[in-house]
Amino acid sequence: MDKGEFGRQGEKRAAKALRGRGYKILARNYRCRHGEIDIVAFENGEFVFVEVKSRSSEEKGTALEAVTPRKQRKLARVAQQFLIERGLSERPCRFDVVAIGSSPGSGEDEIVRGAFVPDAGRR
Repeated sequence: MDKGEFGRQGEKRAAKALRGRGYKILARNYRCRHGEIDIVAFENGEFVFVEVKSRSSEEKGTALEAVTPRKQRKLARVAQQFLIERGLSERPCRFDVVAIGSSPGSGEDEIVRGAFVPDAGRR
């Protein structure tokens, strides 16, 4: 399986896992001029912006380590644009990361709620 297909399968697994935990999926692969967010969801009165990281191994670090401070700031700008476009800029939101393991059904998938609080003001 090539890298692109591996990522798409990871996002599909993440969406299924999130739905199973009560998240309502609002958008997948939301794009704007600032970048992309893998999944936008709603759960317990909050908008949830989800970064999905698929790893075939931890050779290059864990999935959570891949969500660097720079990536966090980028995700925050994309999330802000999403909320502004919908007139929801004052609504509470959080950032979750879904770490997808190397094989389906392996039990390695992990949802990290509130994985980070971005500092969107820095570049």
